[in-house]
Amino acid sequence: MKLIDGKIGWMLLLALGIAFPFIAAGNDYYLTVMATAYIFAIATIGLNLITGYTGQFNLAHSGFMAVGAYTVGILTVDHNVPFWIAFALSGFVAAGLGFFVGLVSLRLKGHFFSIFTMCVGYIMYLLIEKWEGLTHGTVGIMGIPAPSPIAGFEFESPRAQYYLVLFFLVLAVFFMHRIANSLLGRTFMAIRNGDDLAEALGINLMRNKVLAFMLSVFYAGLAGGLYAGFVRFLGPGIAGVEHTFDMTMYMLVGGIGTLLGPLLGAIGVPWLTQYLQFLQDYRFIVFGPLLIILVIFVPHGIVGSYLGWKARNASRLASQNAARQTPAAGVVGRSQQKGSSHA
Repeated sequence: MKLIDGKIGWMLLLALGIAFPFIAAGNDYYLTVMATAYIFAIATIGLNLITGYTGQFNLAHSGFMAVGAYTVGILTVDHNVPFWIAFALSGFVAAGLGFFVGLVSLRLKGHFFSIFTMCVGYIMYLLIEKWEGLTHGTVGIMGIPAPSPIAGFEFESPRAQYYLVLFFLVLAVFFMHRIANSLLGRTFMAIRNGDDLAEALGINLMRNKVLAFMLSVFYAGLAGGLYAGFVRFLGPGIAGVEHTFDMTMYMLVGGIGTLLGPLLGAIGVPWLTQYLQFLQDYRFIVFGPLLIILVIFVPHGIVGSYLGWKARNASRLASQNAARQTPAAGVVGRSQQKGSSHA
């Protein structure tokens, strides 16, 4: 029943995603905001793999997203590589770089790892900004082509691009669900719960940490490739650490270490900031305290708190059922004793 309810919930979310362009009544701005939220949701799901499931907080995640985006931008604009080939390479280039960064950084633990990756992310930002011969520097890369047509389907209009991004978001969620519920996902969670415990279970820590890191930045690279084809312009700002902090906020609001939480956070928070735009420069004064209150009173995020409440409720019901059955078992036992004494 639990599995059926989960499938129904995911199908409802998919139906809402498909119906959104009709709900938005053809408003291209709404489609752009939602599609951008989907792209960052893909990257956030990847960050949740290394942070929420494996317990390693990577502050260079936006840098790897920039690597994927610039892979598409450089290959398509400077070398006339077809978009889909460049897009396919975006995730693998980010994962390849992640392999070497992971080998060095994952020897560190806790906040030392986070500080090291923050430095790596800043180095990525500086390379993008200063290496003009490759990245075009502060001028950025302009004129990135839209995704080329597939089987007659063109992706020039905002609606077509929206559905394209939605398609890749569905794929990202599907494969992350498979990873999280596999033996590999349980291995990552064992590492999160404690290195000593994981080693006692026979888990190769470095190999699995590096694998989790590579899968995480693979998601970031693909999200960056989609971002390049959607926005059609790139600047060094995409590598800024503030984007990693935004994705961290999405995880905290939705529920870190869950599959649905980062998705809801990445979609809901941007829309909340959009609705607070009427406050202009003061909207963050309102949004900041709201976030602090949420973190204080709902520390496990919306989805994490709901799952915790559901588990506590199930435990309470099980205790009540056990308490009802115990007196009944006692009455049956006493009646059997009386019957045997009469005999």
